[in-house]
This record gives sequence, structure tokens and C-alpha cells, in this order.
Amino acid sequence: MTTQNTNNRLRPSILNADQDIFEGLQTVTDYTPLRKEASIFQIEQAQAEMLKLQKLETQLKAQYRAALDAARQAEWVFHNTILEAKNAVIAQFGADSSEAQIVGLKKKSAYKRPIRQKKLA
Repeated sequence: MTTQNTNNRLRPSILNADQDIFEGLQTVTDYTPLRKEASIFQIEQAQAEMLKLQKLETQLKAQYRAALDAARQAEWVFHNTILEAKNAVIAQFGADSSEAQIVGLKKKSAYKRPIRQKKLA
């Protein structure tokens, strides 16, 4: 038997086949395994634990997606308020003020005036 890599998830087809086997095993009336790990009771417990943790995983994924969406919305609200603050600084102090430079804008006087290129004849 090959070694099992338990770091990878099982494919849904494998889990569905396991479920079918378990349902078939429950119909066997004289099933008495020598190993208690293979008993119907142990299988039922393992199945219940698996379903409980799968449900928890689904709930946590939904919470994660909701938190991700809320964080993204908050980032955009923050960014838009910063843009409004920049506009307010320009409106209050002017585009050529030191205050405009403080909020990350370039002073209007810092831009070079365009120089007309002379055409060569």
C-alpha cells in the first residue's frame, strides 16, 4: 500500500464512494470486525466529526469572505476621504501652497513651463 499524504484534501468522488460503502456496510447484519476502528460505531463517529468540521469550515469561509469584503469597502472609504482631503487643501490653501506639498501634491510652480521648440528650416 502506498503512503498516504494527509496534507491533501480527498477528492469529492472518493468521499462519495466512502459514503456509499458505509451505507452498504450498515445493511450487513452480521458485520463484527476484529478491529474496533472498523466498527460501525467508530465509522459513525468519524463521519459525524467530518461533517461537523466541514460545516465549520464552510461557516468560517463565509465569515472570511464577509470580513474581506468589509475590509475592502473600508479601504475604499479611507482612500476616498483622503482624496477629498487633498481637494479641500487645494481649495483652502491653493495649488501652489506648502500645505498642498504636505499632502503629497506637487506645487504648481514646481512644474517647468513648456518651451516651444524652434523648427529647423
